[in-house]
Amino acid sequence: MHVATASLAAAVSQAGGLGIIAALNFPTPAVLREEIRRCRRLTSKPFGVNITMLPSLVPPDYRGYAQAAIDEGVKVVETAGNSPGSIIAQLKDADVTVLHKCTNIRHAQSAAKLGVDFLSVDGFECAGHVGESDITSLVLLNKARQTLGVPFIASGGFADGWGMAAALCLGACGINMGTRFLCTQEAPVHPKLKHAIVQAWAALSTG
Repeated sequence: MHVATASLAAAVSQAGGLGIIAALNFPTPAVLREEIRRCRRLTSKPFGVNITMLPSLVPPDYRGYAQAAIDEGVKVVETAGNSPGSIIAQLKDADVTVLHKCTNIRHAQSAAKLGVDFLSVDGFECAGHVGESDITSLVLLNKARQTLGVPFIASGGFADGWGMAAALCLGACGINMGTRFLCTQEAPVHPKLKHAIVQAWAALSTG
């Protein structure tokens, strides 16, 4: 979905969260630069950029997207998908805080060795990019608490303060929310989809 744009990111940041712009929503680093600037016009609060690194015969210009974020003063970059090793040094040299999403402990440990500042531990409930092991957040977060030496946030199935409290009890330092925000006025999503999400029950998922 083309949802994680400046309008939604700015609204999340204005409300006290950390809004995220998805770099690959934009065809080139230059277009991402313009979206970052648009977000700055909408909020004076911090926001971040996500760079998802996926297998591809012709990979996107990941370093170009990272440089666009750096040049525009973005201080938090969230990476996901494949190993972010190719852009870690570039980001760290620019004093950017790096958060990497992982769906299992092995990948989280590998990312920690690369020098990421935070990890996002994504349980099976996480929409859009489930892991290979189908481990639920309850199990995965508890294992992360026992194993990881890097601060982590929880992703997957969190939509309110009750879920956040549970994640904190399991050792996370925060939560990642996405699907919940699809229903907001700021999300560029068709009203019928928003209605379907609001009416959904526990067995349904955007995954």
